[in-house]
Amino acid sequence: MPIKESELILNSDGSIYHLNLKPEHLATTVLLVGDQNRVEKITNHFDKIECTIQKREFKTQTGTYRGKRISVISTGIGADNIDIVLNELDALVNIDFATRTVKKNLTRLDVIRIGTSGAIQKEIPVNSFLLSTYGLDITGMLHAYNIIRECDTALGKAFVQFTNWKNNKATPLFIKANDALKDKFDSSNIHKGITVTSGGFYGPQGRVLRLALQDPELNTKFETFTLNGLRITNLEMETSAIYGLAKLLGHQAISLNAILANRTNGTFSEQPEAVIESLISYTLDRL
Repeated sequence: MPIKESELILNSDGSIYHLNLKPEHLATTVLLVGDQNRVEKITNHFDKIECTIQKREFKTQTGTYRGKRISVISTGIGADNIDIVLNELDALVNIDFATRTVKKNLTRLDVIRIGTSGAIQKEIPVNSFLLSTYGLDITGMLHAYNIIRECDTALGKAFVQFTNWKNNKATPLFIKANDALKDKFDSSNIHKGITVTSGGFYGPQGRVLRLALQDPELNTKFETFTLNGLRITNLEMETSAIYGLAKLLGHQAISLNAILANRTNGTFSEQPEAVIESLISYTLDRL
């Protein structure tokens, strides 16, 4: 059965609705950044750029780096945007737009997030790099899908018990990074740990300006939770959504974080752009 026009929405030129891309615009290696201005910070390293396409906050440039074809896409902020981006990326390679049917032979994408984050462990300094071994989803977005089979339920149960997680919140989900990409980007120069993906930047990450928090101790609980040598290391807003949707759709994903803040120490990088540029170089050199 063809996919209905209301479900797979195409623009008048045949491109996918939000990303404004056609299948030929996309490489099978995809770098995701939040900030649209960061796209060109990556593609400035490229040998050649084939195309530049933007709609709303979604900016894409595809080109080659040392002979390897790569697409760089800005997602904007949050798990809801990741829901759009990952589904539309998959549609570009695995749905025939002419017939609106799923292809018999599916294509696997390598999806690498180059993002920023705040550490919650004292010994993880600002200006360092961190690889997310798990994404911990507390946004609730992934519960729209049949995600449980892709989650570490033992970690989830232990975390709920340890934090006395409230029943009126979305059940936390732990999703593991792809092992092949983890090995590719791991090194002695990068920290590793569980990354919390929050549904917001202020209250959901324990920041207080004028509004009181439902659980003022939540970040302390994040910091002190441990199971079988695993611990939570940092907070951001996209990783678990990328991991969960990539696993469900059959793609490989990894999240690399430039640590710009240490929430426990109350410090923030004095050179954030330099740290991000260094992480970009680290990532490209390992592709």
